[in-house]
Order: sequence, then C-alpha cells, then structure tokens
Amino acid sequence: MNSKLDAFLERAEAVLARLEPLLPAQREPIEWHECLAARWQREGRSGYLMPLHVSLEMRLSDLIGIDNQRDQLGRNTKQFLDGLPANHALLWGSRGTGKSSIIRALLAEYAGAGLRLIEIERDHLADLPRVVELLQGLPQRFVLFCDDLSFEAGESDYRVLKSVLDGSLEQAPDNVLLYATSNRRHLVPEKESDNENWKNVDGELHPNEAVEDKIALSDRFGLWLSFYPFTQEHFLSVVEHWIDVLASKAGLQWQRDEALDILAVRWATGRGNRNGRCAYQFARYWVGLKLLEQAND
Repeated sequence: MNSKLDAFLERAEAVLARLEPLLPAQREPIEWHECLAARWQREGRSGYLMPLHVSLEMRLSDLIGIDNQRDQLGRNTKQFLDGLPANHALLWGSRGTGKSSIIRALLAEYAGAGLRLIEIERDHLADLPRVVELLQGLPQRFVLFCDDLSFEAGESDYRVLKSVLDGSLEQAPDNVLLYATSNRRHLVPEKESDNENWKNVDGELHPNEAVEDKIALSDRFGLWLSFYPFTQEHFLSVVEHWIDVLASKAGLQWQRDEALDILAVRWATGRGNRNGRCAYQFARYWVGLKLLEQAND
C-alpha cells in the first residue's frame, strides 16, 4: 500500500513540475500610494498590471504652443479628480506634436492629487473589463492610456473593440477614464470607395453604412482634441524652450541668434517635419555639441 502511495506521489510531483512553468506567477498587489504608473501585460489568457518607474520631469509648462489642447485636457482631468463628470478623450493629429507628452505631463502635475496612469496597448484593449475590475473601489483616480490607437485597412478588429469600449466605458467606475492618442481622427482609414453606392430615396441621401460603422468608433470618446503641424515660428519657440531647459541644467550660457535658427530649420527640413519631438532632438544635439566644444577648449 505504501509503495503504491509513494508511486502516486512521485507521479503527482512529476506532473506538477511540468505544469508549474505554464501557470501564471503569483503577483504582489501594487501599492498605489507609492506607484504612479503601470502597464497592462498580457499573460496567457489573462494578464496583470506591471508597476513602472516613470520620470516626472515633463511638465505642462514645457508644452509650448498647444495651450488650448493643454487647458481643455487639464480641465477635464481636474473634473475627473474632483469626482465631477468628465469625458474619455481622443487626442488626434500630426506625429510628434505633444499628444502623448500632454498625458504624461498631466501625471506629473496631478500625481499628488491621486492621479495614476496605466498604459494599455491597442491589441490588449479587449482586456479592458479585467483591468477595470482590478481598479474598481480604489481611492486613486486612474487614466487608462492607449498610445497610437489606429487600425490598418482591411482590419476588422475595430468592430470588436467598439463593442468592448461600449461595455467597458459605459460601466466603468467613476475612478477610471480612457485617454487615447492617434494620428487619425476616425482611427480607421477611410477610402473613396466607402462613399460609392450612395442611394437617393425620396430625395434623401443615405451614406454607405461602412462609413458610419468606422466613424462610430471615435464617437466613444466625448472629448476630441486636434493637434496640427508646427509653423516655423512655433517650432523655433519650442527649440528655444528646450535649449534653455537643457542649457540651464548643464550650466551652459547661450543666446539665440539667426545662425541658431537657420541650423534648427535645416535640422527639421532634413527630417521632413517640424514638431515638438524634432525640436527636442535638435536641442539635445545643439547643447551636447556646445558642451563638447567647451570641454575641448
């Protein structure tokens, strides 16, 4: 009898040893009083929130030339933090114009008031109900942040996502809000062929249902904020700001002049875009170059 029991236990241990690597690891609950941000990580059929160490250096005051967008999203976030009605937000427009930066700057601005940020990828948005469930009842206020939310031609995932957003957003507790960024206002490519086959019935035009189906995804967001390409003057103002910030940290004395402006414009022209990201990259290049020249003198 003992030998049979021993054999059974040995087999059970062997089975557990093979199954254990397939089981999800035990996760410690996040201490939201100390942790300011997390990322939703897919694991098997479920997932978990992975704590992130984030920099709070980016402030709202660093975002030059997008005052209207900054103020609108700031007010919406303040309403959310105060327990007042607030909208889910879609930030759309040209790349590098500050869409993601605004959301990260909001965390730096309002972390002390209980704001927390959770990053979730587009492909994981089907897990929204699970994420919302984990956050329900917590005293902090959570912004779910989905960067670069868009779909390519031929993808039908947006229909599934539309249903998930409907259910998750409408039933979300009052401490959860969704902010998404995209280069497209309607998130899904629209083609000229979408407008074919319009019908005239009793003098009334009925657009193709495919167009309405695609546009409906964006309607899940109550607040739309548009971001446009920078003018040259705007671009140079952002360059000046970031050079001033970086030079001050390094103790570098500098002065804006025409030669600097020409160099910055050439830098942007070489990249085919004038935006905040390009301005920041030029500022790093220029300040680094001047510090190197200073060290070699």
